[in-house]
Amino acid sequence: MRPRLLAALRPGNAGVVYALILIVGALTVLSARLGRPSYLSETNIVNILDQSSLVAILAVFTTVVLISGNFDLSVASVAAFSAATALSLVGSLGLPAAMAIALGAGLVCGVVNGVIVQLVGINAFIVTLGTMTAVRGLVLIVTDGRTVTAKDPEAQQSLIALQAGYWTVPHILAVVGGILLVIGAILALRKSRRGLVLAGAGVVLAALSPLVGWDLRLSKPTYYLIVIAAVTWAVLRYTVIGRRLYAVGSNAEAARLSGINVNRYKIGAFVLNGLGSAFVGVLFAAKLLAINPTGLQGTELTVLAAAILGGTSLFGGLGSVLKSVVGALILFTLDNGFNVLNLGANYQGVIVGTVVIVAAAIYTIAGRQRQVKRVRESQAKAGEPAPEREPQEALR
Repeated sequence: MRPRLLAALRPGNAGVVYALILIVGALTVLSARLGRPSYLSETNIVNILDQSSLVAILAVFTTVVLISGNFDLSVASVAAFSAATALSLVGSLGLPAAMAIALGAGLVCGVVNGVIVQLVGINAFIVTLGTMTAVRGLVLIVTDGRTVTAKDPEAQQSLIALQAGYWTVPHILAVVGGILLVIGAILALRKSRRGLVLAGAGVVLAALSPLVGWDLRLSKPTYYLIVIAAVTWAVLRYTVIGRRLYAVGSNAEAARLSGINVNRYKIGAFVLNGLGSAFVGVLFAAKLLAINPTGLQGTELTVLAAAILGGTSLFGGLGSVLKSVVGALILFTLDNGFNVLNLGANYQGVIVGTVVIVAAAIYTIAGRQRQVKRVRESQAKAGEPAPEREPQEALR
């Protein structure tokens, strides 16, 4: 267990976490020296988490697609389309029906991407670039080139209730307990002792939640992010589905020869990404109560930058949704820090772009070094003399 923990703490594995800590520390010192408001204030931390939550959710599902060995540039357009659909229908149909149709629209977009890429055989970059443009055109059609708003007061209240407000600590403990119960159930199915421990911890937290009464002001989208990231991480880490998805992304032909339905997993990743993008679109609509034809434009690049910062490979088979979340936090921490330090927008773009390139370079170099090390170790093992066998064993 200890070697596994030490491996997880190495810079090559946890470098993005160390980078976040370093950036937060530097911004804290700079803001204090320049006489700016405290960077680590509770209000600022809550703002960063709230601002990054929607992009981080998109990064979680995009990471799943990247792990499967594909690419998706249409996430922002799908989210905007779902937001426009929900706002157009919520007044006449109500939130549940409007939300269901919006999620269905995102799911259809994911199916179209997956089917064209996998069954037709067109490159994922080209397909999703095309669907990004086509779906953005659908946004223009739905909005008629204008800003769409939820005008009905009842519809506005239902949308606001979906994402506005803060949850208290008892709610937090209940959510964390539920997450631990889910992860514990998954691990218990694998006959792991950790599963029983986590399930027990979840029961304890859920039982203690009514006894705690103070507030911890985190927004609802932050909790949506916590639940989505935790469940996705557990599935990828501890289930057969997760292992097969990594295998498909790492070597699709080898996975196919081992009996894995490659098309099913690759298309499924696109479908999940479309559904997640639609959910983010509904949350975006609930947050602003409006969407214009250019809403969320360019967000797909921020999502990809978050995944790259988290060390997700663009070639498949390698990535972590938790690290992608940390990557999104880094981007929004930098953005928030630039605003606190009153740094110009031009310099912000230069610094963020440099950070993304440096992070990609570090992961690339570290990956090459690990590959060279594995090759050398395998060669060293192959060069060792084989142990002498006993005569009887040789006859066998």
